Amino acid sequence: MTAPFDVLLNIALRTTVVYIAVIVGIRLTGKRQMGQLSAFDFVLLLIISNAVQNAMVGPDTSLVGGLVAAGILLFWHAVLDRVRRSSRAASRLLGGSAVLLIYRGKILHDHLKREGITSDELLQTLREHGVASIEDVRMAALEPDGAVSVIREDDVGAPRPHHRIKALKRA
Repeated sequence: MTAPFDVLLNIALRTTVVYIAVIVGIRLTGKRQMGQLSAFDFVLLLIISNAVQNAMVGPDTSLVGGLVAAGILLFWHAVLDRVRRSSRAASRLLGGSAVLLIYRGKILHDHLKREGITSDELLQTLREHGVASIEDVRMAALEPDGAVSVIREDDVGAPRPHHRIKALKRA
């Protein structure tokens, strides 16, 4: 049930290297992987998790070894999350930034290509947002979490609730 300290230290080091490698790999594959997972993306995620498990714990299959690996993953996750929240530069490096996909009814094809999004996927997303035509879109952006935000032309001029409240107070 226990493992020697040097074995546990080895597991901690290996887990750290795997964690960093997987984060870099996911970051390099783009934001699209972080949004809604397709069956294709889900299978990839499962296979990666199975592949890196042995790289983290090696031949050690003890309970303590597994707990050390899990603890190290939680530790690094908390550290990177704190760094990400305290530094805008780190946040951009780790999570990226929003990328404009449509501006004033025009698709930005270079941005789509760079993010690995097809026109059909973008059109599907617009339909999910209830948008019938690209011309109805003021702006659509791929967010750092992989979601697509859509602002319609008719949403831009609509008064916001706080403006209506101020107008009512003056009357």
